[in-house]
Amino acid sequence: MSNIAIVYYSQGGATAMIAHSVAQGVTDAGAHAQLLSIEPHQFTDGQWHDEATLMRLASADAIIFGAPAFQGGIAAPFKAFADATTGMWRAHGWRNKVAGGFSFSYRPGDDKRDTLDYFAALAAQHGMLWADADEVDVTPRAALSSRRRGNFPAVTAPGGDIDAAYALDPADVIAGKQYGRYVAALVARLAGEVLESPSALARRAREAAERRL
Repeated sequence: MSNIAIVYYSQGGATAMIAHSVAQGVTDAGAHAQLLSIEPHQFTDGQWHDEATLMRLASADAIIFGAPAFQGGIAAPFKAFADATTGMWRAHGWRNKVAGGFSFSYRPGDDKRDTLDYFAALAAQHGMLWADADEVDVTPRAALSSRRRGNFPAVTAPGGDIDAAYALDPADVIAGKQYGRYVAALVARLAGEVLESPSALARRAREAAERRL
């Protein structure tokens, strides 16, 4: 079973909700999901420190990054986390792992794309394989008017509350699950595993339940 870590920073709850939806998609696909949140207690004098989290990331088959877009760029707490991965870079600890990412912003501009580009650049520095959402349609039809393909999942809800949970578009929750399944399937394919679809897993569970009756 593949082990997929989702490491994210969330200020108001929306990014955390997307992270949980991605984890659900990973689980639905038959892989194991680890949710790792960047928290205030991990910081000392502005620097991020958490060796246990780094060890869990080192043991994962894939790492999915998540953070809200602030003022056209990556949120500072996530940047501090990324800076703390220098040791992993030196040790090639993340090399050849699959990487992905998601972002949230209430702004309709390109700040989300810039955040995703930052994740992709971080993955490239570590020698990881980027799972671009452009490879799969993760934008529900209802959301096409507010979010273009490739911004996954990056909601453009109106208002002035950054990363506010109540501003999250339900379409992004759906997209999160789809992306989690996509990353899990990519990891399995690269490992030569045969990954059952969610419908196949549900059918097997139903048949097992019927046999117990």
